[in-house]
Amino acid sequence: MKKISLSLLVLMLFTLTIQTNVFAYSYGDPNKEKIAEVYKKMVVKLNESPPNYEEAKELFLTVKEEIDMHMGEDASRFILDPLNSEDKQSTIQNMEKLLALNISRRLIAVEKSFEEFDKSKKILAKGFATYQALSPAVREIDSELDEQIKNQFDITLESLGNPGLFGVGEKPSDIEQFKQNKKVILDSLKELFNIEAFDVGHFTKSQTEQELENEQVRSGDEYTDYSDWRNWIPLLVIVLVIAGTVIYFVKRKTSK
Repeated sequence: MKKISLSLLVLMLFTLTIQTNVFAYSYGDPNKEKIAEVYKKMVVKLNESPPNYEEAKELFLTVKEEIDMHMGEDASRFILDPLNSEDKQSTIQNMEKLLALNISRRLIAVEKSFEEFDKSKKILAKGFATYQALSPAVREIDSELDEQIKNQFDITLESLGNPGLFGVGEKPSDIEQFKQNKKVILDSLKELFNIEAFDVGHFTKSQTEQELENEQVRSGDEYTDYSDWRNWIPLLVIVLVIAGTVIYFVKRKTSK
């Protein structure tokens, strides 16, 4: 009987440990943006000798549906046309503009959900991940501007504030500071990449403002933000269950 009880305890602890690991690590990296990752891989293919247009196109097609949905079909054609024409320089330049457009999309989404700290922080991380992919191109043109834009992203993150953990470290948000930083970032990108306006073809007509406000980061890209105390509750419950199980069997053993 003791062996069965001990085996049961081990099994429960093993199961709960797996659940804890899944809870903690099953989410994707919030600091990665699929479009940006595809761009980096495409540049590698296009810089081969000779340029590998076929594989570059295959890479782009993996994000075409998302681009069509959020930035319009014209944005996809903007990339596919030079790819089909085997125009390496135009393809890379247009991809750089597309990344700038994606940064604009992410910052607009942050502003729409500004009071939802967890959500806005995730979306901002996606925007910064996009800029990190674009950074080498910016740095090649103007290294000082590259550092300035990165600094603006840091200040933008601070403007979101912080709800703190159980009230500790709480910091109020500042929407006006965010808007100011957003303008500096987007104006810099527009001038650098010769973009007339980010609102042209920015979203498909079917995507309403309400849909934008409710835009969720795809489940595969979600992560757990432990700066929000509510995200600790499942872990605390698991720990309490484990502790309670151990105490129960220890007491039962000593009482015999």
